[in-house]
Amino acid sequence: MELPPATPHDARPPEVCVDFDGAPGCIAEAREAAGAFLRHHAPHVCHTFHVDVLLVVSELVTNAVRHAPGPLILELGLLPGGIGITVRDTSSSLPRTRTPDRTGGRGWPIVQSLARRVRVVPRRNGKAVHAELAW
Repeated sequence: MELPPATPHDARPPEVCVDFDGAPGCIAEAREAAGAFLRHHAPHVCHTFHVDVLLVVSELVTNAVRHAPGPLILELGLLPGGIGITVRDTSSSLPRTRTPDRTGGRGWPIVQSLARRVRVVPRRNGKAVHAELAW
């Protein structure tokens, strides 16, 4: 995935917004988009942080694919001291912690443990799940 170059005169931190159809294949595409964003806008980050970002993106997008019908949007943006990850989907159901089993239940606790802040914002046509990770 090719990202536009950052403009030196733009005072805003770099951001990217990618639309997905919600099919299972978009999970790998979202990880690829996040990896490209990090390589382009934050090449200094350590390998562990890179892996953590890809894991959070994967878990949030997987939850959207599994629990929300239709398209979703992935937003990535640099923050002071880290990165913001947002997944917007079409379900009004809020994420919840459940006992892990063969069918899942591991992703939400992983996101909560890796992020310095997680919040869910209900929207008129679904919700936005925001996670912030520190460098």
